[in-house]
Formats: sequence, structure tokens, C-alpha cells
Amino acid sequence: MAVTVHEDMEGVEKEPEKELVRPKMTGGNKGVLKQNREFLDFFWDIAKPDRDIRLKAIEGLIEYLKKTEKPDELKYSLKRLVDGLSHAREDARTGHSLALAQLLSVFEDIQLQSILDQIKEKNSLQALQKKQIRNVAFGNFFGVLAISQSTRLSKEPQVLLECVRLLQRISQFSEHLRDLPRKTMVDLLSETSQEVFEEVLLGALKSDLTSALSTPEHLELLLVAMQKFPEVLKPQKLKKLLGSATVITQENIPKLVDVLKTAARSVKKERHLPTVAVDLLEVSLREDSFDLFWNEIILNGLMKDQPGPSHYMCFRLLGGALPLLSVPQLRQALSGEVMRHYGEHVVVAQQPDRFKIAPEMDVYVKEFLQGCDDPDKQLAVMVGFNQLTNQGYPVIPSFWKVVECLQPAALERYVDWLKGMFLRPQLENCLDFTTRRQKENQGASGKSDEPVLRMRKWILPRLTSIVENHQVKKEEDLVMDIARFIFFHAFFTAKKSTPDIPETENMPSVALDEKTRAGVFSCFFGLLQHLNHLPVQGESSDDVAPKKQLHGVTADGSTWLFCLIQYADMLLSQTGYVQCVKPFTAEQKGAWDSMMKSVETLQKKAKKSQTPEISAFQLLFLLVGINIFKSPEESVELIQDIQSCMEKVNAKKSKRKKKKADAEEEEEPHWVEVLVEILLSLLSQPSRLIRQVCKTVFGRICPHVTQGAITAILDVLDPSKATEDSALVVTDENKAMKRKNESDEDEDDDDDEETDKKKQKVKAEGDEEKEEEESDSSDDDDDEEDDNNDNEEVDQNFRLELMKVLQGQNAPATEADKSDDDELDDDAMMKLDGNIASLFAEQKKRIQAKKDEREKLRKEKVLIRDFKIKVLDLVEVFLDKQSANPLVLGMIEPLLIVVESGMSSDKEQQEIDFLRKAADIFKNTLCRGKQYCKNVDDRKAELHDLLERLLTRAQKLSDSAVALYYFSAALYLVKVLRGVPAEGVTKQEAVESQSKTMGNLDVERVTGLFRQALESFMTRRNSPLTGAMFIDLFNRLPIFSSNLLDMLVEYITGGLREHQQGQACAIVLRGLQSRDIQQLLAGPRWTELCQKTVEKVTESLGQGLEMKNKIIQEKIIKALELSLFLIKNIRTQKLEVSLEPIQKALESMNEKHDFHKSGQMEDIYWSVMKLFGVQKPKIVKTKKAEEKPITEQTPEAEAKKKKGFLPETKIRKNRNKPVVVEEKNAAKQPSKPTAPPAAATGGEGEPGKNKRKRKRKNRKRKHTGGGGGGEVASDQSAAKKAKTVNESPAEKPKIVDQSPAKKDQTEPKGDKKKKGKKGAAE
Repeated sequence: MAVTVHEDMEGVEKEPEKELVRPKMTGGNKGVLKQNREFLDFFWDIAKPDRDIRLKAIEGLIEYLKKTEKPDELKYSLKRLVDGLSHAREDARTGHSLALAQLLSVFEDIQLQSILDQIKEKNSLQALQKKQIRNVAFGNFFGVLAISQSTRLSKEPQVLLECVRLLQRISQFSEHLRDLPRKTMVDLLSETSQEVFEEVLLGALKSDLTSALSTPEHLELLLVAMQKFPEVLKPQKLKKLLGSATVITQENIPKLVDVLKTAARSVKKERHLPTVAVDLLEVSLREDSFDLFWNEIILNGLMKDQPGPSHYMCFRLLGGALPLLSVPQLRQALSGEVMRHYGEHVVVAQQPDRFKIAPEMDVYVKEFLQGCDDPDKQLAVMVGFNQLTNQGYPVIPSFWKVVECLQPAALERYVDWLKGMFLRPQLENCLDFTTRRQKENQGASGKSDEPVLRMRKWILPRLTSIVENHQVKKEEDLVMDIARFIFFHAFFTAKKSTPDIPETENMPSVALDEKTRAGVFSCFFGLLQHLNHLPVQGESSDDVAPKKQLHGVTADGSTWLFCLIQYADMLLSQTGYVQCVKPFTAEQKGAWDSMMKSVETLQKKAKKSQTPEISAFQLLFLLVGINIFKSPEESVELIQDIQSCMEKVNAKKSKRKKKKADAEEEEEPHWVEVLVEILLSLLSQPSRLIRQVCKTVFGRICPHVTQGAITAILDVLDPSKATEDSALVVTDENKAMKRKNESDEDEDDDDDEETDKKKQKVKAEGDEEKEEEESDSSDDDDDEEDDNNDNEEVDQNFRLELMKVLQGQNAPATEADKSDDDELDDDAMMKLDGNIASLFAEQKKRIQAKKDEREKLRKEKVLIRDFKIKVLDLVEVFLDKQSANPLVLGMIEPLLIVVESGMSSDKEQQEIDFLRKAADIFKNTLCRGKQYCKNVDDRKAELHDLLERLLTRAQKLSDSAVALYYFSAALYLVKVLRGVPAEGVTKQEAVESQSKTMGNLDVERVTGLFRQALESFMTRRNSPLTGAMFIDLFNRLPIFSSNLLDMLVEYITGGLREHQQGQACAIVLRGLQSRDIQQLLAGPRWTELCQKTVEKVTESLGQGLEMKNKIIQEKIIKALELSLFLIKNIRTQKLEVSLEPIQKALESMNEKHDFHKSGQMEDIYWSVMKLFGVQKPKIVKTKKAEEKPITEQTPEAEAKKKKGFLPETKIRKNRNKPVVVEEKNAAKQPSKPTAPPAAATGGEGEPGKNKRKRKRKNRKRKHTGGGGGGEVASDQSAAKKAKTVNESPAEKPKIVDQSPAKKDQTEPKGDKKKKGKKGAAE
């Protein structure tokens, strides 16, 4: 952290390069500096980066100065804060400026003029160096800012004038300050009174105001002054300044356009709307020149520029202008070129890497709607944005969250506008556009009704989204109006208009075609799904909170489905005014009438006494009745079946009928079974509404469900009957898929809405580059797949046929048959080509047929899985609502079969979801349910046999995950057979009478079954059972635990492998820890069990196994944990059990085994030994003596590396020749000097660094050696000998037996080496 250097402080503060050091108090410090540290620390904290610390320091400094009241400290503080205004760090400048402002605000006797003079003196703008410009500019700016924030500037006009002039001077440093000085001047103007502005500032700002049309800052200054002081800047004054009485004039338009373009480019990175643009818009509204501003400056000026910052500023200005404009001005702005270009931007910017301004526009519109209470303005904005279309399709998404902010009156009028556009599309009023790529790819001829179709496709999901969004403030009448409108145009057409049917009063100007009708049809059934979950409208949260909130009903309690059925019945009765798109046959009309009568009958009964059966039948009638418009034939049959079921229910509730009738009734299936078959047939249709209604209906008839109904449900889930049941689910693949596509919105409205939108975009913008690339790549992939499949499908028959064709034309069928003489003429070749082409075409058709068949089977499989997932809903509902029903017991094995088959089937995502749902229902809803069947007296033997089958099957499986479900089912059956424990019977009495049954449970038989399972687990190598299963058994059923403990203790040493022995220890430990088992086995039996367990554990620990792998380590850990519990328990209860054998075994383990391999094992071992008084020995870590020389030499090695020497590996590589030759050569030539060649070499242009090294070497020689060359050579030779003794082989020099030139070149390297060694030695 760095601190500013203050030259006037005589070295009190210094700025070290690396770390901040507090200055020391010396005797030379005078005055303030002799005071305590508390005062100086405030200035240190003011410069810190942490904002909280700065604020706290400023507050502390003010309090300190007010408390002490010392003039010298106040003077020093002012000087110190003024100096800190030009600090190099932004945080420090901010802190000093704020502190100065607070100081001037508190101590009003300080003159602002003196402070301003100090700021100017400290940050003088004369004779500035380039590196000082930034700090000086910021020093002046923050000084003015501090004075303005002191709230005293308005009282001293002369200081205010000088501040403005100073801001004008530093505004030239825009590279550093940007537009901060101009913004500060604007802020000063907003806080200045009119008198001060007119008398003082107007003259100083005259040059800025005169050049207002030159830069955005000057223009903003003028606009703020006009807004703040309209009495001063009157038209006559403006005419003197600008040459015109108003700002928006025809002559000023070019200059204003240039200023706005500059402002747009200045905020390119910040991406926000410049303030000057909004101020100029407000001025145009005050001057009543909005048309001139919008048409000339925006449309003919900025929008003529290339797409970029200017366009984005216009888009943002459009959004920001919404609250300021009137209704006519809104219509004008939302129907011009700005909106058109905005729509083109939204369409083109759909690619992920493009900048999107649509989210910003949504924020503007939402803020406008939230702050506007005028329904006319809200409607004008909504209509304006909705009329922006791309080839008839609105650019705004169909689900627009801003609709939530509409007032109820505006929402109602908006819905009427949407309905009117659907019936009579006024495309001439829309602002339609076509992108450049769309124009290039557009066909020569286009359908005139295509834009109408696209508009209607957008309106339908928009109406649905209003109902779907719960945040939209709407009334029930509006919801019903939308539902009736969609229903009417989905299934009916108007003949004549009548006031009784409002939908007939407006006839479509363009008839609805099949595509539009199909879209309305799909939209209606999606709307039904939303209505089924719609909360009651018109209720506040306070009214709904105390009671459970209802969904899918109106305020009077009627369901939305029933209201629509009544509306449909009314339409069917008005045959003179409306007609059905697909008229009902007599049979269908009769089924409809009978359905309505049944619903009315049920309504009357419900008023008398509401029962679940009545509401179930009523809901089912309504669902099937509305589906008559979707699938008439199937619905007619279902209505008849439902009516027969209802008649049977009524007959059973009435008195007994004749015996003959009863006999006939016995032959017929039960009404619940028929109703379940109806629900299953409905679930085969891909509709979320049908799925939810079937789930609700089945939940209400659960108390009457029979075994036949449960069997029908389980047969659908049975994997062995999948082939037979597939005909029930998918009879015609094309029909089923068509039905699925038609009700896409029922399945998932949000996803389908996005899918439809994407399809429409692809159709409207098929020329988009990305989509073309994707389509091309997908086509290529398809071609590659076809080629691969063709290669795979080529079989021997096709080869034979091809050979016949070739041989029939005397063409060579193989390479062996080919010869130069056998050549075909042109006619024969053409004929051969035709035959080959026809042969390959037939082969391609066969391949395509096989692919289609595989695809058909795949789709059928998907539909069957989806159907089974829905059927699981019925199973879950039954287990949840009828968990105490004896029929639940018959569902155990079928569900286990489903789970087992799912584990072994393919791992597609849909299959995984089905398996996960089935397993979750079985485990959580069935086995772990709080309620269970308690009365099974008549099924005692059957349930025991089932328990035996489950445990036997669990032992034969290969997957432990599946075996876990079988074992859980066995525990559930034990709980059912045991029933509710008898009151007044203690556990001790239960142990004494364990030979008898406990409830309906045969303890001896069940214990034998679990003994057999435990034996299988302990004696089989690959048993699917796990130790966790038996631990769960011990936790839930202590009575069996006490009977199995003796057997388990034997397996501590008698288990097949170490894994089983370790698991035996873990299970025994869990059993012994159980309080229930300790109470059941209290007395001699408990002592005997502990004694036996200690013996087995001692034997297990004394086996002397080597810890080779983790299994053995795990076994020892489990044995040690068991030993720990046994020793504690025996000593606590003071049992007569000898612990000496286990102590000896543990002591021997410490001698034989190394416990450092496993930290957990070592900790447990010493925890056990601590009970015997043996503490864990402390290990003292000692450093080796050999490491000291290495550590001492390490810094030297690092120093050598830092000086630039080569690494050791490089030195070894280059200097690996022996030194013996050099010594011999030196002995033969003792008098040969080495300095002259070196000097000669250096004179030929060697670097100066080598020259300096040679000079130092020569001086050393002169100092040590004296005279002749022989003495120098001998000393050098002796030095070399001494050097070779201490040097490593890697540091040996090269052989000197070479030419003089080479010899001279090698000498500097030797010198470097000598110098390096000398430096290291020093």
C-alpha cells in the first residue's frame, strides 16, 4: 500500500515501494507532529481503500477537532486534506475530498476563498509536466467538489464564480476527467438561486452558453439553465446567445444532430441513454416543437446514420419518452421509422452473439405501465408495440410479462383489440417490415392470406398467456370471455348475429382455414389445462390465507369445465345462428344430451349431499363430454359406459333388487372395474388435463376399488404383458402421433409455445444464415446416415440381383471377368445404367421401409412408456389414500417385478424416469408409509408364504440394488403380520413367550427365514444381500435381532471371507448397542453373549493377518470398534467377563502390524488401548545431520543462478572432456603467456564486459605473481591443479590443445567460471 509524498511535511510520511512503514517520531519534528499518534492515524485511514474505514476516520477526525479546538491542528488538517486531493489513488482522492467537505461544513469560520486559493496553489495549472497533468486535474476537480458539497457555496457568490471558472479551465483535460467538470457545473446551477445566476454566473458562462450547439456538455449546460432559470433565459436572451429565440429550429437541426451523434458515441460502452437527449426532448415539448424534433432530428437525422450507437440511442429515447408523450404523440412515435428499425434489430439480433436491446425496451415499457394510470396511454403503447410485425407476425413475444402491469380497464380493452385483430386483421394499420435476407429469399408469388394466418397464430397464445399468468389482474368475466371466444372459433361458425351470443356479432373478414382452426383447437385444450389450475379470481391474499386455496373453480364453486359445457350446450341449441364445424350425428347428439342430463342429476344430488363418488362422476362426464368435439366416436362409447357405472352405483345404494337381477349383476364386471378401464383408455391420450382429471377421479373412487380394478392397473405395468397391452395404447401409430401433436399445448404449453414460435420464425425467416447452416448440416447428416444404412443393408440377395443385371448385358460382374475385348456400345451401356438405377431404387425403398418400421416401433415404445408412467400415478394415489387396504398386499410382487425388469432393461431417459418413479412409489409410499394393513387374520398363511418367496428370491438375485427392494418388502410384511403390539405386554414377556406368535406373526418360522438369509449372506461368495439390510432388520425388529445374535457371533470368525467377518462385527455391534436388545437379553444371557463375543473378537484379532488390502483393514476396524464397545459396556455394567485375552491380542497386534497405513485404524486401536491404561507413544521427529551442508549451500546455488550462470545440466553437457590433457599441455609450455592473445582477441571487437573481466584478471595476476611469464604460467598451472581437485566434473574446463584463435575464445569462459567461484566464495 502506497502513501502520497508530502514535501512540506519534512519527511513525516514517506512512500516506500513495497510496503507501508509508519514514520518514526524524531527529535526534529515540531509542533503538531509532537502530538499523539491518534491524530495522525486519521489521515492514514482516510487514504485507505476500504470505504467503511474512510468514513469512520472522517467522523473521528471531525469529532477530534471539535473536541480539542486547537487552531494549529485545524490548520494542519486543512493543509493535509488539500494535499491529498491530488493523490494518485482514486480512493484516497475521494476520502480527502469528502473529509474536506465535512470539515468546511462543520467549521463555518473557515473561509472558502482561502481554501480555494490553497487548492489552486497546490494544483497550479501553469508549467505542467505531462506526468503531473492527471493528478493536478483531479486535484482541482475534487477541490471544487469538496467546496460544493460543503453547502456553503451558495452564500459566497464570488467563490462560486471562481469555482465555475476553474471547472471551465480543467474541462480541457477531457482525456482524464471526461465530462465530470460539465456535470459538476450542471449540479452547481441546479443549486444556485436565480439572483446569483443572473448577477454572477451568467457572465462567466456566456461563452459556454453561446457555444451550446458545439458539444453535448455545453448543450446540457444550456438546457439545465433553461429549465432552472426560465425567467432569466427568456427568448430574447436566447436569441442573443444562440441567434434564435428557441433551441429547436430549422437552422439549428444540423448542429443538434451532430451533438446527439457525439453523445451517442460517448456512451457506446456504457450502453445507457444520454441525459442531453432526454433534456432536448423535454425542451421540444415545452417549445411545442415535438414534430420538428422527431421528424427532422430523429427520423431524418439520426436514423439516416448506419445502424449503431445513433440507432440504439433513438431506441432508448423512444422508451424513455413514453411517460412524457401524449396519446397522439405516442401513436406518432410508435408508428414511425424508429419502431421499424427496432423491429428489424429484434429479428436480426436473435443469434446468441448479437447485442440485444429488447430487454432494455421491456424495462422502459414496464416502468411506463407501472407509473401510468391512464388506460388510454397504456392501450396506445400496447397496441403500438403489437402492431410492429414481421410479415404479419408481431415482433413482441406472445408471452410478454409487461402485461402484468396493465390496469383492469386497459386490459379489457386490450383483449377486445386482440379479438378484433383475430377476426378482422387490419394489416394496413400494422408497421410491417421484411428483412434484407427475407427479401432475397422471398418467392416470386406469395399468398395474400399468409400474414393473416401468422397474425392469428400469434394472437391465440397471447390470449392464453393472459389467462395463464396469475400475476395479471383480471376478473372472472374476462377469463370466461377469452375461453368462450377460443372455444367458439375452435368448433363453431356463425350464421347470423344474435345478442345472446356475443361471438356471432363480429364475423371474420377472412374465413378461418384448416391450419388456423387446428391452432385454435390446440389452443383451447391448452387453455383448459390452465383453467384447471387457475386460482379463484377476485379474492385477496387476506381472504385466501386462512383457508385452503381452491384451483380450477369460479367464485360460486362451479368448475370452469362445467361453465364451458353449459356454453357449448347453449351453442348446440342455437342451430339457427351457429353451426358446428363438424356437425354431430344423431348418436353423438343423443350422447351429448344424455351426458347433460346426467350432469344435471348429479348437480341436484350434490346439493343434497356431496360425496366423492358424485363429484368423480360429474368431473368424468364433463371431461368426456368436452372431448366429444375432439374424438366423437370414442367419447360416445365412454359416456355410455360411465352412465352404466353410475346406474350400478345408484342401484347398490337403493334397496336390494330381485334375485334375478342380482344374478345377472354378478356376471357383469363391477362398476369400479369399468370405471378404471375408462380411466386407462383416457390416459392413453397425450393430454396433461386428462392425466390430472383421471388422477383426481381415481382418488375419489379409491374406497370402492376392487381386486379386479387393481389387477387391470397392474397388468398394464406387467413387463410380460407389454406386447398385449400395446394394442390398448397404440392402435394406429399415425393417428396416435397426430392426436399427440394436436394436443401439444395440453402436455406442455410453455415448451410448445416456444416450439411454435420457432417454427414460425423459421418459416418467416428461413433466409437467416444460421438456420440455413443448421438445415444444411442436418441434411448432410441425414445423407451420411442413409449412406451408412445403405452399406449395412446390402445383403447377399442384392448382390446376386446386381450380378444378374450385369451378366445379362454381358458386362463384367467381377474383376476376373473383365477383359479389353468385352466392351459395351452406347445403347447397351444406357440400358445397363437404367437397369442398375431401377435396382438401386428398389433397394433404397426397401431400406427406407425398414427404417420407417423401426421408427414406428420406437414411437410406439415411447407412447407405451409414457402411458405406463401415467398409470403409476393411479398406483401412487391408491397407496397414498388406501394404505391400510388389504389390496395393497397384492401389489407388492407386481411392483417388484416392474422394478426388477427396469433394472435390466435399456437405459434410455424415459425408461430411467419410469424406473425411478416406480422404485420411489414402492420404497417411500408402500414400505415406509405410516399407515398399513393391520387386519390380516384370514391371510396369515398366504402372507407367510409371500414372505418366504420374497426372501428366497432376494438370495437368488444378482443385483444388490434389486435385492434391497425385496428385503424391504419382507420387512414390510413382517410389520403387517405383527400388527399393533398388545397393550400391557412388556418386552421381557415377549422374549419369554417368543415360541408363540406375536400378533399374526409366526416368530419361529420368520426367524428361520431370516436365519437362512443370514447364512446365505455369510457363506456365499457373491451374495446379493448386504450388511446394511440386516442392520435395518436389527433396528426395526429387535425381537429377531436377539434370536440372530448367537448365530452372528459365530460368523465373526466363521464368515467365508474377511468381508463377511467384518460385516458380522458391524451387525453384532449394532445389535449390542440397541437399548431394546439389552432389555430383552438382560441377565445371564447378556453376560454369556458378551463373553462369547469377546472370545470371537479375540480370536479374530489374534489371527495375525497382514494388512494387504482394504478389505482386511476394514475387517480389523470393525473388530476394533466392536472391542471398544464391549470393553466399555463390560466395565460399566461390571460383568464377570475376562478381558485379559483381548488385551494380549491387542498388544500383540501392535508388535506385528504397522498401523500407520490407516489413520482410522490407528486411532481406534489406541482408543481401545487407552481403556487398558496404555497411552499412544509420542513420535519425536529429528532432522538428519547430512541435510545441514545442503541447506547451507542452497543460497549460494541460488545466488549463482541469479547472476546468470548456466544450469548444472548445461555445464555437464558442454564440459565433459577430461582435464588431464590440459595439465600435460601446461607442463610442456610453462613459459607461454596467455594474456597477449586474450588482449588481441579483445581488441577485435569483444564486448566491453569481457574486457573489464580481463582487466580484473590481469590486475589479480600482477598482484599475486610479480614478473615473468614463466612464473605466471606456473602459478596459473598450480591454481588450475588446485582448482581441479575441488571442482566437480561438470565444472572442468575444455581441453586447451587447440588453435590460438579457439584458445582465445575459450579463455573468457574460464574467466567467467573463476569469477563465479570467487563471488560464491566471497
